[in-house]
Amino acid sequence: MSKYKTWTAKAADLKGDWYVVDATDQVLGRLASGVARILRGKHKPTFTPHLNTGDHVVVINAAKVKVTGTKAQTKLYTRYTGYPGGLRTRTLERAQDIDPTFPVMTAVRGMLQRNTLGADMLKRLRVVAGPDHGHQAQKPKAVTFDAKGNMKIG
Repeated sequence: MSKYKTWTAKAADLKGDWYVVDATDQVLGRLASGVARILRGKHKPTFTPHLNTGDHVVVINAAKVKVTGTKAQTKLYTRYTGYPGGLRTRTLERAQDIDPTFPVMTAVRGMLQRNTLGADMLKRLRVVAGPDHGHQAQKPKAVTFDAKGNMKIG
């Protein structure tokens, strides 16, 4: 028997902080991967794969997120109504016109796990089209991401 024990987080040890991310002029994919990392909790030393060790994230100015190249006209979001011939497609540009929060929310959802743990992490994400959010009482800390995707708090 080994004298070394592997430490793992317990549900009582978990504490969720609040962060606010400004999406103005951020590239959509890089922003989404950084936000998904915070939601998953991989930025913490207490990260445990089978628990939700992540934090709450509020993304503001989602309408001002940018994409590179011609993705605004060529990236398609597809859904199926369930009826014959019911395939519906929408470009990123059109999706942003209808709901500015949709591309950010969809990009982050695509970077999380496809199970109940991922769904629980997604509940901690709030995306707002403008600069005002209703979570000032939680005292969120500002987070920025540099060009390489490194997180900087404050």
